[in-house]
Amino acid sequence: MTAPALVMVARGSSDPMVAQVTHQLVSGLAKMRPEMSVHGAFLQSSPPTAGQVIDQLAAANVTEVVLVPLELSHAVECDPAMAELLHKARTNYPDLRFTLSRPVGPEISLLTILDQRLRTSLSQARCLELDGLVLSAACTGDVRGSALLARRARQWSTHHRLPCLTAVADDSGPSVAQAIMGLRAQGRRHIAVGSFFLSADEAYHAQSDLAYRYGAVSVSDPIGACREVLDLVLARYAFAAMDLLDFGQEEFESPTRHLSVVSA
Repeated sequence: MTAPALVMVARGSSDPMVAQVTHQLVSGLAKMRPEMSVHGAFLQSSPPTAGQVIDQLAAANVTEVVLVPLELSHAVECDPAMAELLHKARTNYPDLRFTLSRPVGPEISLLTILDQRLRTSLSQARCLELDGLVLSAACTGDVRGSALLARRARQWSTHHRLPCLTAVADDSGPSVAQAIMGLRAQGRRHIAVGSFFLSADEAYHAQSDLAYRYGAVSVSDPIGACREVLDLVLARYAFAAMDLLDFGQEEFESPTRHLSVVSA
């Protein structure tokens, strides 16, 4: 039995370096799981588009596809564009079976990478003193994602015994400037920003520039195509692929099963 094709879907950017992270993830997964058909696609700006990749898979007579959103802020609900993509794919290829996994999400394993990136940044800035942290993400995400981001900030704070506030690069929550000012109001003067971004897209650069303007001593690089992200993608893929199994039993199509997928 051939495993379903895995398509990692990122938002995309006009900056080719942003797309490179997705391509690195594809290359990394292909080495880890050479028996699998692994692909990367984008919702906007960067080629190939998700539609193009799906067209290629259909032409290659692939029968099953798992779409994995490369989002770090959302934990359960995907970008509405992903639901639109799934609907269009099923309409265009009714004989091809699709399923959409949960996003990668703000998993605790990524805090280790965040620490590594920030230590490198602090070393390059020759920063010897630190008394405050900001955990910065692209957006607040869905309800579950927002709660998990807040939890990750608390865990990061406890680990380093430093106060930590969250910030987002869009208008869905406190900005990195507001977070830094909040820490300064507590008397903190040496504040570093950990970037909970997958790649250095426009939102990352905007928050980085703003952080330095408001006096941050260091801003870490994004998470990037690390082994932890690869493991999370595989986990999302494996769980979602279960939806494509045909057990031939009616109870497996009950609402209870789908609720268990959401709450996992």
